[in-house]
Amino acid sequence: MNLTEHYNQLYKKSSEAIQSGNYILDPQINNEKDSRFGITVLIRPDEIVKANIQLFLEALKEVEPAQYYYPDSDIHITVMSIISCSEEFRLDQISPNDYIETICKSLVDLDNITIKFKGVTASPSALMIQGFPTDESLNNLRDKLRDHFKNSGLQQTIDSRYTISTAHATIMRFQEELQHPEQFIQVVDKFRDFDFGEFKAENLELVYNDWYQRESNTIYLADFRI
Repeated sequence: MNLTEHYNQLYKKSSEAIQSGNYILDPQINNEKDSRFGITVLIRPDEIVKANIQLFLEALKEVEPAQYYYPDSDIHITVMSIISCSEEFRLDQISPNDYIETICKSLVDLDNITIKFKGVTASPSALMIQGFPTDESLNNLRDKLRDHFKNSGLQQTIDSRYTISTAHATIMRFQEELQHPEQFIQVVDKFRDFDFGEFKAENLELVYNDWYQRESNTIYLADFRI
């Protein structure tokens, strides 16, 4: 996949939808009874990158303070959704150690994973920082995870919603109607090609998480040094 082309097409379509009022509000963000949970392998950006992301979010908050902005603790790149969030899944249905063992097999001979965060894209429901792996290491890890989990007999839903191939980080979701859509897009356009920084992943996390990866609802299952 050409990530630049993919992000550009997504932004063009979504920014037009946002400006015309065809964005999608998330009705579940403030629902305390939301019980969608799953397990995920993820990477978190370093402190420099997160500080740069917060510069962008602060600029957005000045124009649209009522939207849902991700705190530093929740910003992540999904490496693989092992079990997609659903109301049916609970942690006591699985043995985490079996999943940890399967992930360890996938980390053998893994090269360094370096991600460059440059620019902003959008969907009809959210804003994302564009992530660009500097080589094939992330894709190779994803392929290994697919193979090992699909041959493990363990409960998993890998690729059931879509085949993950990007390295973006979601940083804002629409929860209220925009009050200043044109100014909002102007701020996004200002950061459209902003260099948020490059980082080398020091570790992977396996977590039991809610739909929004809120730290308050996350159970950390394992940390893998890479």
